[in-house]
Amino acid sequence: MTYAVLLSLAGAGLALWAATRSWSVELAVRPAPLPPERTTRSGAALLPWLPALALVGLAGGGAVLATRGRVRQVLGALLALLGLAVAAGGGYGLVADFGGAVSRQWPAVCLAGGVLAAAGGLLTALRGRGWPGMGARYERPARTGAPTGEPAGGPVDGRRTTEAWDALDRGEDPTVS
Repeated sequence: MTYAVLLSLAGAGLALWAATRSWSVELAVRPAPLPPERTTRSGAALLPWLPALALVGLAGGGAVLATRGRVRQVLGALLALLGLAVAAGGGYGLVADFGGAVSRQWPAVCLAGGVLAAAGGLLTALRGRGWPGMGARYERPARTGAPTGEPAGGPVDGRRTTEAWDALDRGEDPTVS
């Protein structure tokens, strides 16, 4: 699970970083006393959907930790598709002619990040069902009635702080009067 989450997060983070770098530089000639005008465009300016997909990939990498079972597998498949879409954007940046001097290193880094994110998503989709989920220690249990031997519910009247913590353990709000 650690490898899948790290692959997803590292790939999406790498792709997001590469999408914010300059992919294209264009020089426009101006009249004689003025220097040429330099216009740089980042991957985000050329492909606006690319950083958005990378951010969704980052969020999905974190969501792998919070899900379990079949939902985690579906999330892994979605992360794999997102990674492939990011890789396709990087591949398009490698072969496209955006005008001016085009840098090929940042689209290649974006492509590599998309492939890493897709690998993490694929690993999650294939093996994620059996991975452990987050603990249910702090989830509120379903109330079926007051069990015997436990103090009755309601506001905490005592002055000891342990009574407030015990009320929290029972799923009650000790601040309600």
